[in-house]
Amino acid sequence: MGIWRSVSVLFLGFLLLNLSVARFVVEKNSFRVISPDSIKGTHDSAIGNFGIPQYGGSMAGTVVYPKENRKGCQGFDESGISFKSKPGALPSFVLVDRGVSCWLIVELIVGFWRYLSLDFEYSSSSISSDCFFALKVWNAQNAGASAVLVADNIEEALITMDTPEEDRQSAKYIENITIPSALIEKSFGEKLKKALTSGEMVNVNLDWREAVPHPDDRVEYELWTNSNDECGFKCDMLMEFVKDFKGAAQILEKGGYTQFTPHYITWYCPQAFTISKQCKSQCINHGRYCAPDPEQDFSRGYEGKDVVLENLRQLCVFRVANETKKPWVWWDYVTDFQIRCPMKEKKYNKDCAENVIKSLGLDLKSIEKCMGDPNADSDNPVLKEEQDAQVGKGTRGDVTILPTLVVNNRQYRGKLEKGAVLKAICAGFEETTEPAVCLSGEVETNECLNNNGGCWQDKAANITACKDTFRGRVCECPLVDGVQFKGDGYSNCQASGPGRCKVNNGGCWHETRDGHSYSACLDVGSLFGDSQCKCPLGFKGDGFKSCEDIDECKEKKACQCSDCSCKNTWGSYDCSCSGDLLYIRDHDTCISKSGTEVKSAWAAVWVILLGLAMAAGGAYMVYKYRLRSYMDSEIRAIMAQYMPLDSQAEVANHMSDERA
Repeated sequence: MGIWRSVSVLFLGFLLLNLSVARFVVEKNSFRVISPDSIKGTHDSAIGNFGIPQYGGSMAGTVVYPKENRKGCQGFDESGISFKSKPGALPSFVLVDRGVSCWLIVELIVGFWRYLSLDFEYSSSSISSDCFFALKVWNAQNAGASAVLVADNIEEALITMDTPEEDRQSAKYIENITIPSALIEKSFGEKLKKALTSGEMVNVNLDWREAVPHPDDRVEYELWTNSNDECGFKCDMLMEFVKDFKGAAQILEKGGYTQFTPHYITWYCPQAFTISKQCKSQCINHGRYCAPDPEQDFSRGYEGKDVVLENLRQLCVFRVANETKKPWVWWDYVTDFQIRCPMKEKKYNKDCAENVIKSLGLDLKSIEKCMGDPNADSDNPVLKEEQDAQVGKGTRGDVTILPTLVVNNRQYRGKLEKGAVLKAICAGFEETTEPAVCLSGEVETNECLNNNGGCWQDKAANITACKDTFRGRVCECPLVDGVQFKGDGYSNCQASGPGRCKVNNGGCWHETRDGHSYSACLDVGSLFGDSQCKCPLGFKGDGFKSCEDIDECKEKKACQCSDCSCKNTWGSYDCSCSGDLLYIRDHDTCISKSGTEVKSAWAAVWVILLGLAMAAGGAYMVYKYRLRSYMDSEIRAIMAQYMPLDSQAEVANHMSDERA
């Protein structure tokens, strides 16, 4: 143990040295003061790494600064203090003071020593006047606070309020913190306190809409996880989350809404100690990739290198599944492995893992090839990439805590629970474009169920502009059967474009009587860019709310002949003739139904036949004349060849004179 203690001291030295030079990227969000005017404006705040921030939303409230217990290290109920808002009042944002800054270093040292499984005893009473950030928030939450602001005690750059290393005491409350919290700068905190002391009402707004930036059609997220199931509270929480979130994760991935990537943290053993018993039991590839002992006991149970190998196998399962365009199979393998191969039952081994792989239809040889040789004195390409990925890039920051969830390259701040994580992922989509899984029972607000959310609706056609998102309801005119409705979404939505008459008659007037239906909708969008509402022939009105029947009889628009009588009908008219006469609508006239009508018809027929006969005779005479003329000309030509005419003799004499 003496050598291992030396290793731990060496590790700790590197850790403290790195603290002074490392880049810690802090997640910030907008904190806006609405009133009083003296401090009105926007300020930065650092999101706490616990609780559940309302990703994609905002929260308005009033700031409260307690008269006692201002560091929030004791329960406020002990002093009879309550921050619970009365019905109709704004939520309470409790302002508490931060303790001494060395507390962060103490937390890091304690966590590091525990990681190395040393016999280090520590009690939170070491610094009796201060406490963890999480405990401050927990105490305020129990007193009815909706959010907590922690004022820094020195002027420095903002840091992330992190969760402490879980022990029996802290584990009881950390997982149950549900309210958001943020750290603010000392100078800004002093301004808030001064305004509150002066009797001012401080109205503020916390905004998390920038916490998951650049929303687009696809959200990218990654989970830094571990295959170890014997590390206590955190491992149990992680395993439970993976099982609960599996269904939603696979729906998002199969639908192309997200791109998920699993990661695994590994450490390296200092080169001087690679041949030590401790490094050999916890590392593979000659000390390059290590994991803590699962039971934190080197003398029994599984070793750290067993965890590294299974982590590597799970990474390769993801890679092979991804190559076959089925990356979501990783979730099946991990959950099945947890169930079938637990450490407690001594099944955490290669044989059990391979049985799970075979049951999922994955190529075992491809996975083995991906894993490489764990005994080789060389880098493993897969694990080398993982170690490189642990270093913070861009806005994400370094990954040092298990588990860590990253959404759109921002570390997730909140409880590792299905509903909370789903909200954070769904916040990465453009509003109203979230997939259906974002409206599951864990995140649905159901605001559309009460009075349709105050949005427009057509009850008859069962069409509504209310859309229920995880952020709350949105009033937006819908798209129904390929027809887009347009309007403000609150009081008006009208079907627009080609095909709109198919949907509730395009919002135009329509009515049915005695089996006859009429509609004022004219679908002329392809010609004029939109559809119109115009009362049909036989009606008059605006075409939208009403169309009234036109009485063609009274307005003298029909049945004008002397023998006609007119009767108005809905949308049309009936016209009849006196006696045995028949009405012809196209000519607005009456004709006889009896013999006169027949005789006149036959007379017309004879006239037509006579005309045709005369035309045929004339055509025949012309034909005969032209035929005779043609025959005469042919006969004359033949006779001219054999019987010379007078003119031919003259031509012959003329030609003989020319020769002479």
